[in-house]
Amino acid sequence: MLRREPFLCKLIFFLFCFASLSLADELTDSDRLEFTANASISNTSLPKPNEGGSFADMIDKALEKEFTENDQNEATDAGSFNNSVAEQQAVLETVARVKSKKNDTKEEKSFKFHDVFNLDNENGPEDTPTLIDRKDNVFIISNFKSKYPVLQLDLRLISDLVVVIVSATCGGIAFACAGQPVITGYLLAGSIIGPGGFNFVSEMVQVETVAQFGVIFLLFALGLEFSTTKLRVVRAVAVVGGLLEIVLFMFLCGITAMLCGGKSSEGVFVGAFLSMSSTAVVLKFLMEKNSINSLHGQVTIGTLILQDCAVGLLFALLPVLCGTSGVLQGLMSMTKVLVLLIAFLAVLSILSRTWVPWFLKLMMSLSSQTNELYQLASVAFCLLVAWSSDKLGLSLELGSFAAGVMISTTDLAQHTLEQIEPIRNFFAALFLASIGMLIHVHFLWSHVDILLASVILVIIIKTAIITTVVRGFGYNNKTALLVGMSLAQIGEFAFVLLSRASNLHLVEGKLYLLLLGTTALSLVTTTLLFKLIPAVMHLGVLLRWFPPDSAVEVGSKGDNFRSDSGKQRISVLVEGPHDS
Repeated sequence: MLRREPFLCKLIFFLFCFASLSLADELTDSDRLEFTANASISNTSLPKPNEGGSFADMIDKALEKEFTENDQNEATDAGSFNNSVAEQQAVLETVARVKSKKNDTKEEKSFKFHDVFNLDNENGPEDTPTLIDRKDNVFIISNFKSKYPVLQLDLRLISDLVVVIVSATCGGIAFACAGQPVITGYLLAGSIIGPGGFNFVSEMVQVETVAQFGVIFLLFALGLEFSTTKLRVVRAVAVVGGLLEIVLFMFLCGITAMLCGGKSSEGVFVGAFLSMSSTAVVLKFLMEKNSINSLHGQVTIGTLILQDCAVGLLFALLPVLCGTSGVLQGLMSMTKVLVLLIAFLAVLSILSRTWVPWFLKLMMSLSSQTNELYQLASVAFCLLVAWSSDKLGLSLELGSFAAGVMISTTDLAQHTLEQIEPIRNFFAALFLASIGMLIHVHFLWSHVDILLASVILVIIIKTAIITTVVRGFGYNNKTALLVGMSLAQIGEFAFVLLSRASNLHLVEGKLYLLLLGTTALSLVTTTLLFKLIPAVMHLGVLLRWFPPDSAVEVGSKGDNFRSDSGKQRISVLVEGPHDS
């Protein structure tokens, strides 16, 4: 150690001299004269801290020359204000910029419960500014420009997420204690804190965007549990039957609209709108009942996946219905979507046999100490495939389900599911609460008579059509009825279709409100419908609609079906009369 100390001293002295020489190069001749004058004065009297010409001032000047104004200003963005206006990509209009108010006076204010969730306080950090246009649309500034790079926080979004998560937890606990499905608690909690309730959530778009991860991870976990062999058994009824259901709904509603003197285009859209079922809600119920691997569960899931795939086709059909594009152009758009879908699935099939097993084994070897890296890689893989599917004009849901199916073909499917389940459960609750925020309790209560009649009509018609289609593929009455009742609600994709149709002026205001209220109320009553399934099955046995000794048992612990292949099921049906 004694020999090293002189070396360290020399090294420190050398570095100090080098820094001094570098600083001297940054100074001009006038700076050096000023420094020499100040040095001569310092021989007689020490400089005061506030006087200019100190060593700190010299460092400041050197830093100003090192970091110029050009370094502080970012490069010109192609989507900046001037460029957007010059290229006619933006329209100038008047907006109001809203900033949080700071209380300068000490006036006492009356207590309001809503103020508990208000972040505007004197001691807290400044909130993110918002803009309001002439139509009262509120915009949150997402990329706040500043002179220097600073950490930016959207405290409103943090507050909104806290409110949604806590309320969903309280709603789930309350309904679990009452012996009811927790999904109902999530939906009800969302309706209470949403715009139709106490309006505790201010950034609806941001919260709903984050909650969309719930659907992604739900379908990813479904793909991990999904068996391709079982999918092959029900592929006929899922693919052909699912498409037939959509076409039947569109045809019947179009004919009904023409007979009633309405527009056939509106009727066709209403049919496509009603054919959509809720993937997230139905999956959650099937998981709670342990019915994922049952026969009617497999048929239901296959039909839901087909509906998710058909969303892109329905979006391409909307411009044709509203008259903004021709029939030929609409057919070309739908053909393009089909070609992209087939190509996308083909590429994923190749990757699932070649690259995916190698990648998962590599992540397992790197995660020998902890599963953190494997969990992160699984989430990243799911999001990457979902994002690629969305960029191709398909859907996020299709991509996330395909990602799960790709991993399900490997030996690490169960391990991946164990890592994903906590993330799935959290975001699923967040998504269901966000769906509940779309439900306006006051609006539903004001029009409960017509909306309740519409929901009952939708449940009866959907159950009848879906049961008939499934029965036509050779399934028994009980399985067909179970599938029909499971898909008898209107799904969350209907909100997206309805918004797009409203923007294209395909539906009028009154019809829009009717469809919106019917969809919201159908999601609320889905829990009641699933609770009624065992009673309906028992009633069917009493009325001898189906035999009591069939292979279907419905109970609180789940459904148990024979998972035989299609050939075995057909052989049983053929051999039945001979046994008697």
